[in-house]
Amino acid sequence: MPMSDSAGIPETVATYMRLRGLEPSAAKKRRKKRRNDDDENQPFTAGRDPKGMGDLLADLTRQSGWDVQLAKEDLVLQWAQVAGEETARHADPVALSDGVLTVQCDSTAWAKNLHLMRATIVTELIRRFPEAGVESVRFVGPDVPSWKWGPRAVPGRGPRDTYG
Repeated sequence: MPMSDSAGIPETVATYMRLRGLEPSAAKKRRKKRRNDDDENQPFTAGRDPKGMGDLLADLTRQSGWDVQLAKEDLVLQWAQVAGEETARHADPVALSDGVLTVQCDSTAWAKNLHLMRATIVTELIRRFPEAGVESVRFVGPDVPSWKWGPRAVPGRGPRDTYG
């Protein structure tokens, strides 16, 4: 009976064991030798350099989906640098929804002047905070009391409708 070259086992038994998967064949050994190693374990490959804490936090915020909300918060916090110190004293961002930033001004005159500068402000906001999603800016005047609310409000035009 011919003997196999590994451990003195008869060739028929070695073939049986190899077919049953009990003993690795020489072909499998060759395939293992040809297999490439993982690149992540090799030195001097991409992604092996140490990262700074800022890069790690940026990756974390991007993976968690916080980029948009953080960009909106940065927009509010840095409004003075975007609009200017004098403008920031008289106008504050109050809402951002559906791509429209609402800015409340101290007076209607400031609202009108900023409305004329809207293109410049929107361009600067898009340049500095692209993730915030600002498409346009709406400037509103100060909050004034309304006569349309309260226990004695009447639907319709009120006393003015008697004049015409």
